Amino acid sequence: MWIDLNADVAEGIGNEAELLPLVTSANVACAGHAGSPSDIWRTLHLARQYGVVVGAHPGYFDREHFGRRELLLSAEQLRAELLFQIAALRALAEAAGVAVVYLKPHGALYNQACREETLAELLVACAKQQDWPIVALPGSQLEKCARRQGVRLVREGFADRRYSPDGSLVPRSNPEAFVTDPTEAAKQVLCLVEQQGIETVCVHGDRPGVVEFTRSLREELGRHGLEIAPWFRAMPTRT
Repeated sequence: MWIDLNADVAEGIGNEAELLPLVTSANVACAGHAGSPSDIWRTLHLARQYGVVVGAHPGYFDREHFGRRELLLSAEQLRAELLFQIAALRALAEAAGVAVVYLKPHGALYNQACREETLAELLVACAKQQDWPIVALPGSQLEKCARRQGVRLVREGFADRRYSPDGSLVPRSNPEAFVTDPTEAAKQVLCLVEQQGIETVCVHGDRPGVVEFTRSLREELGRHGLEIAPWFRAMPTRT
C-alpha cells in the first residue's frame, strides 16, 4: 500500500525548508487567506528542489481569520476570487519552472464545499477549467459533483484532525479536534486507506510542531508497511 503525504504551505509560517522534504505534495496558498508572493516564490523553488508535487490552495480573502471563517459570497464574487488567486500562483509557478497540477480549497471554503452542492459545483467547474483534479473528502458534495462533471477527485484524509461519526472533521473549536500523537495519527491513516481508499493525507503546516510530527508520522507509516509516494506520478517540474 502507498499514500501521498500533503501539507498546506506558503502561509507565512516559514517552515517550508524543513517540511517540504518530508511530504510528497504541497498545497500552496495563493496569498488570499494567508502568505505573500514572496512566500509562494520561495515555496515553489523548494518544491522544485525536493521534487514535490504542487497544487493550488485558494481560500477566502479573510486573513484575519486565516480563511477559517465560513462566508456567504455570491457565485460571481467567489469565482472571481478563485480565478485571481489561481492566476497569480500559475504566473509565479511558470516563472519558477514548476507545474501546478491540482486544486485543493482551503479551510472554511473546503468544509463548506464538502457540504453545499452549489459551492461544490463552482469549485469543481473551476478545477475543470484548469484541467486539474480536485482534492477533497470522500463521500462529500465535492466528490459527487466531480463525478458528474467528469473531474478526477483525489480522496483526502487528515492525519492531524479527528473525525465526527458522519465523516466530517471535528470543528476546531472542540478541544478534541486535533491528533497530536504520531502513533495515533498513523493508525488513523491506515484505517482511512483501508476503509475509504484515501489517496492523500494532509498535515497542516501552521500547526505547532508540525515538522517533528510529520517526520514521526512517516516513520510510523513505514513501520506499518505504508509507502509514501505522490498520487501524481509525473514529476512536478519542467525544464
